[in-house]
Amino acid sequence: MNGYTYPHTIENGAGERLTFLRLVPGRTGDRLEVENVVKPGEGPPMHTHHRQVEALTVEEGRIGYQRLGEAPQYAGPGETVVFKAGEAHKFWSAGDVDLRCTGYIEPADNVEYFLTALFESQRQHGGGRPGPLDAAYLVRRYRSEFSMAEIPAMVQRFVFPVLVLIGTMLGRYRKYADAPEPIPR
Repeated sequence: MNGYTYPHTIENGAGERLTFLRLVPGRTGDRLEVENVVKPGEGPPMHTHHRQVEALTVEEGRIGYQRLGEAPQYAGPGETVVFKAGEAHKFWSAGDVDLRCTGYIEPADNVEYFLTALFESQRQHGGGRPGPLDAAYLVRRYRSEFSMAEIPAMVQRFVFPVLVLIGTMLGRYRKYADAPEPIPR
């Protein structure tokens, strides 16, 4: 059990609100059903869910989305976009109004914890980006599940371990004492 009560809503302070609606049994594990609202021009950076399928159905607005190495594409109300496990992607609100989507992530694994912690850090740091110590910790800890394609590999490999060491020495990671164990690939 993950310890969350549903619905569970998080906001990043930069125009993204994500509501985790419920966990339901899926083909490959628990399916986490979600609803998201994204302000025009906003959306997550290029990222990869190594084990999870992510699907978004546009309810209102227009979604812009892009897979790594491909041209941007767009979808409108009633259309569904699916990103396969291991497929680097990003999406954004491509219209003049808020984008509202429903969808799921399957299997849920640690995505709810990861995004909750990341959004909280982002919100605490003005909404633009998460704090560097938090980002380093979360991206390193959950690297078997998620990766951030927009952070250079050299930074993730060499700088992040140093930041994690600094954060550990400063006691900044006590807030992650109950963090779930990463799921191995």
